[in-house]
Amino acid sequence: MDAGQRRGGRKARQDADESAAAAAWAGVMGGRYRPLNDAEERAVHAGALSLLEDLGLSQAIPSMIERVTARGGRLTPDGRLTFPRALVEEMIADVRRDVVLHGQRPGLELELTGAHVHMSSGGAAPEIVDLTTGKYRAAMARDLYDAARLVDALDNVHHFSRSLVARDAPDNRALDINTAYVCLAGTSKPVSISVTEARNVEDIARMCHRIAGGEAAFRARPFLTVMVCHVVPPMRFAEEACETLEAAVEAGFPVQVISAGQAGATSPAPLAGSLVQAVAETLAGMVFAWLIDRQVRAIFAPKPLVADLRTGAMSGGGGEQAVLMAAGAQMGRFYDLPTSSIAGITDAKTADAQHGYEKNLAVSLAAHAGCNLVTQACGMQASLLGVSLEGYVVDNDMLGGILRSIRGVEVTSQNLGLDVIAEVCRGEGHYLGHPQTLARMKSDYVYPEIGDRRTPKDWEADGGPDMRTRAIERTREILTAHYPDHLPDAVDRDLRAGFDLLLSRGDIGQVE
Repeated sequence: MDAGQRRGGRKARQDADESAAAAAWAGVMGGRYRPLNDAEERAVHAGALSLLEDLGLSQAIPSMIERVTARGGRLTPDGRLTFPRALVEEMIADVRRDVVLHGQRPGLELELTGAHVHMSSGGAAPEIVDLTTGKYRAAMARDLYDAARLVDALDNVHHFSRSLVARDAPDNRALDINTAYVCLAGTSKPVSISVTEARNVEDIARMCHRIAGGEAAFRARPFLTVMVCHVVPPMRFAEEACETLEAAVEAGFPVQVISAGQAGATSPAPLAGSLVQAVAETLAGMVFAWLIDRQVRAIFAPKPLVADLRTGAMSGGGGEQAVLMAAGAQMGRFYDLPTSSIAGITDAKTADAQHGYEKNLAVSLAAHAGCNLVTQACGMQASLLGVSLEGYVVDNDMLGGILRSIRGVEVTSQNLGLDVIAEVCRGEGHYLGHPQTLARMKSDYVYPEIGDRRTPKDWEADGGPDMRTRAIERTREILTAHYPDHLPDAVDRDLRAGFDLLLSRGDIGQVE
């Protein structure tokens, strides 16, 4: 399938009068970058199978033990659940791969198939950079709503993954309910959240059913995915998270199955060892999900992180992190499974040069490796400890450039344009104003929204604003004007009658 046939790209190529952002689109095809060669892919796969069959994982919950041992697994005397090689390979060979993440409105679907690439937020940060003071402070539900509606307005961010922890929630149930509501009210794009306790899955499902118009409608087109870190590395299940995974699968949610060890701390220091452990841990969770429901929309998400070995603290901005996440994405392509990776975990505290180079490296490698859903690609700072709203706007520009780079050079007879070259050379001697240039300037090129391409003289005459200053101005413009209206008034009122919500109707731009 060539680039012009993919969803979204077709319209951009047919209509050059669309906005410049149409030149890059959700679902552009990656997969050309391969940090592992064929033999290395097979070695990682074989190593993961050996870990699952010979070592296994500890702290499996009873329902998992029952399902896995019924298919040939065993519980060792020291309490480790092993997964037979044949079972894992059987599951991988015959599971659902046509995973689509839906939005609350048609036209926002994300196909997590092949090497189609989509960009997402993410992070679950406890703090936010205050837009007025520029200082870090505790994140609140209103901040999460602002992040969601900001992403709703940004063309190059296709999916909203919960990026902040609402610290004004009084308990875990309130946190889970309000996280789901705030994200779903803040954007009509596909949404992912974490759920702290399995018993809260039912409440979130009821909320989604009301928004969708019924349980059957939601199960057919689910617009909310549950992210589950089902392991506490190394090779140990997180019991409560496994219960949440089970509840989410049974309720019909798509699930993102995540392993996130830290190289040198909770996974081996060599990148290959960290990768093989992450793949094994993720496959264990995937097998559990598949044994619950072979038709589950499950996303393979090995997300091995990196520690700064001088201090032991997480360090997401280095080249090691970038190549490791790309390798995780490549293993997803090896298995042909819907795949998610973390990228964009800058260690920078503000939108500076460090912010830019660390994010661009990591997101580019994961995307070019064919990751279907690149999370943490925007907004995150301070090694996942903070979110910057203006950072979303800065990163939206970056993501447009990365998506365009993945699209590559489309070599066709029309694009080579030998006749156009001959015509120009025999005529005016330049391509400015030529019909081909005018026709392709928007469909083939991405233009930054806040990146500055003016001359130094013009920039200085405007006061010489840096990128963060311009991004803050644009962020305020969006947050002042953009209140998504996809959630019908009657539905919103019903949700408020059924759940204790932290945000008022005034907070979401509605009349009380």
